[in-house]
Amino acid sequence: MAPAKLFTPFRVGELELANRIVIAPMCQYSAENGCMTDWHLIHLGQLALSGAALLTIEATAVVPEGRITYADVGLYSDETEAAMARVLGSVRRWSDMPIAIQLAHAGRKASSEVPWKGRPQLPPDHPNGWQTEAPSALPFASGDAAPTALDRDGLARVRNAFADSAKRAARLGIDAVQIHAAHGYLLHEFLSPLSNQRTDEYGGSLENRMRFPLEVFDAVRAAFPAERAVTVRVSGTDWAEGGWTIEETVAFAQALEARGCSGIHVSSGGLTSAQKIPVGPSYQVPLARAVKAATRMPVIAVGLITDYVQAEAILTTGDADLIALARGILYNPRWPWHAAAYFGASVKGPNQYLRSQPRQYPNLFGVRVDD
Repeated sequence: MAPAKLFTPFRVGELELANRIVIAPMCQYSAENGCMTDWHLIHLGQLALSGAALLTIEATAVVPEGRITYADVGLYSDETEAAMARVLGSVRRWSDMPIAIQLAHAGRKASSEVPWKGRPQLPPDHPNGWQTEAPSALPFASGDAAPTALDRDGLARVRNAFADSAKRAARLGIDAVQIHAAHGYLLHEFLSPLSNQRTDEYGGSLENRMRFPLEVFDAVRAAFPAERAVTVRVSGTDWAEGGWTIEETVAFAQALEARGCSGIHVSSGGLTSAQKIPVGPSYQVPLARAVKAATRMPVIAVGLITDYVQAEAILTTGDADLIALARGILYNPRWPWHAAAYFGASVKGPNQYLRSQPRQYPNLFGVRVDD
């Protein structure tokens, strides 16, 4: 019987992955002045013992005003870099799982309250708020303060900030960078005609709307070591009339591939409150399938993938190359262990946990893990 594809190795650029399970970036809203805290050590530490193939650090702002909330992680100063180095040093002491980072700028969706306090946008004069910036002076929601439209100097500043953060990530020994161009944040705002109403070379046609995100990719790719992977996360569609479409996503993916992109992570939505998302199991997989059919680079699928057989089917039908887990692995941090047990496969686990395997009680709730 052939082994489950979910537990076969895979390569993204020069990065060797032990299996096809990757941990998606998930904001924790627990930083202080952009600096990681002990919460991140606990959070990333437990996920680094999960048996997945890759751990991705949450959306990490490249400038302070690019944070979604005042409690977001950043990588834009010596202080934020030192805080991340402390956390990574402790995690790596106990796990050799490769680590990626998602570099991001929240654009007009920045300056927000943390989710458990309702997530309203905080005005620029609020103690925890600031003036947001975007492609055009269009607020995300009615009642939000209008963002400042980025001028040429602003575009250069943001582009350089992405490159500078990539250099900091390289110094930290991070294995891969993912550029966040999804979920209604700055780079996605440039892509979508709903949020980009510029009349210069960065607005209007698809070629123009893609221009700044591609410039950012080129800057990051040039700043990050050539042997390490740079990938991009996209929203495959805005799920809204007149918005970004899967056909445009395919064109963007092809342009990224031509520039040396190592892989693409296909999510969706987040740009407008008018979105109508058909949420259900694997609801974003058709978007990943469309991109995979049109490109040769690795494609990552994500979105309500919770069942082991479901994940395996996505891979075996060729809809994607890798499966990303987000909320599902927060709920069940040992998901890869249990999936391995189901398929009779194995994942790597810490020696300290090996005695959890009930070998004397076969088929009770066992999981096979390697030393």
